[in-house]
Amino acid sequence: MAQEDIFKKLVSHCKEYGYVFPSSEIYDGLGAVYDYGQYGVELKNNIKKYWWDSMVLLNENIVGLDSAIFMHPTTWKASGHVDAFNDPLIDNRDSKKRYRADVLIEDQLAKFEEKIEKEVEKARARFGDKFDEALFRSTNPRIVETREKYDNLNRRFVAALTEGNLTELKQIILDNEIVCPVSGTRNWTDVRQFNLMFSTEIGSTSDGAMKIFLRPETAQGIFVNFLNVQKTGRMRLPFGIAQIGKAFRNEIVARQFIFRMREFEQMEMQFFVKPGTELEWYNHWKEARMKWHRALGFGDDNYRFHDHDKLAHYANAAADIEYKFPFGFKEVEGIHSRTDFDLRQHQEYSGKKMQYFDPEKNESYIPYVVETSIGVDRMFLQVIAASYYEEDLTKEDGVPDSRVVLRLPSVLAPVKLAVLPLVRKDNLPDISRKIIDELKFDFNCQYDEKDSIGKRYRRQDAIGTPYCITIDYQTAEDETVTIRYRDTMLQERVPVSNLRAIIADKVSLRGQLKKL
Repeated sequence: MAQEDIFKKLVSHCKEYGYVFPSSEIYDGLGAVYDYGQYGVELKNNIKKYWWDSMVLLNENIVGLDSAIFMHPTTWKASGHVDAFNDPLIDNRDSKKRYRADVLIEDQLAKFEEKIEKEVEKARARFGDKFDEALFRSTNPRIVETREKYDNLNRRFVAALTEGNLTELKQIILDNEIVCPVSGTRNWTDVRQFNLMFSTEIGSTSDGAMKIFLRPETAQGIFVNFLNVQKTGRMRLPFGIAQIGKAFRNEIVARQFIFRMREFEQMEMQFFVKPGTELEWYNHWKEARMKWHRALGFGDDNYRFHDHDKLAHYANAAADIEYKFPFGFKEVEGIHSRTDFDLRQHQEYSGKKMQYFDPEKNESYIPYVVETSIGVDRMFLQVIAASYYEEDLTKEDGVPDSRVVLRLPSVLAPVKLAVLPLVRKDNLPDISRKIIDELKFDFNCQYDEKDSIGKRYRRQDAIGTPYCITIDYQTAEDETVTIRYRDTMLQERVPVSNLRAIIADKVSLRGQLKKL
């Protein structure tokens, strides 16, 4: 099945099973805005818990913060967002559609990569165990030609972005014959810049209203509170401040479901260090964050680092952790060495010293910062994409059977266990309710008695529930139940009294954090 078709099924599954809904759907929705359903909010909260505890619980020198969405407008002047937070946009005159010029070029680069991978996969199928991939990539004429096209395009693209050359961006689009996905034509306007911040007004009267912005990132709330946290927490370098919160960007080209939205949530940690040690800490956090992702068990090969060719004006090193989505490798987290840019800018614009007194050196200086920034929504999509499976369960007798299952890590699963009475009579529902009443203080449980036991299993598989507890007539006799495991579908008979310990061991966040 084509990856595009898989992604469409995944999006449909999220709506059908209560994970993600289009916002304001009864009014035909609002572009690039989504609501999280009853299971989606639980998965989202579990992802945030995993991140928060890995930062704040496991690191004595990292503390939390929850800063306001509204900030003084000078904040965004100091940070550079007023003048430099722009996207290069281009319109197609025939379709009247607007696109990000850089995204159009990135899509072209992705097509080159996809073409190369298809050649490799065909060769691997043809040669089997004898296949030498490295040799094939370096000698196959079609791959060599495509790689040369990729490299040439990428060099021009990086140079144009670095120089802010909008004319060259348009020329790249024309030279590569990139067409509008809607009209199929190359009738393009010039490229121009568009600021992404949402603005509003604050104040009780129109005359006294002040123009402010919805924050486009959560990091600035950390920077302006740097001294408050450092002094009240008696923090010594190096130390970090972690925050989870909403951010807003007026994305013109919002796409790929919840991958790019106008209202989204970030998990960011700013780590303050002595100048001169920032690259050491940058490398430390690159490896630590990659380990956090891989600990979920979605396959190490599905992750990679992408070091930035073009650095932001405030950075001296930057890399993304990319995951292999159905639509290709895309960023889920960024690690940046931001130097002292942010604190220095806020010191200049506010007139307040943003310095740390170092008792060892007996001097004051502005710390450098290493940032880790991950989008909750992108992480959510990555977890769903990695967990979605369609399985053919056709038996040896030829009877067709299949299931859709979300193989969510147990620690992240919205519902940890479902309790299912075999039938709705003979006191089995009452026994089931008693078990729920005992376990609901520790786990998110679900009771389900509708339909056959097979259909209920399939429903829980689709939700991603890792364990189903079946109550049958034997339960009334010896107080044992059948626990069914989602991923293997194997069943095991266990005493009711052991359920809490068995489930707790399998869904423990403690066990997940120990992998780090």
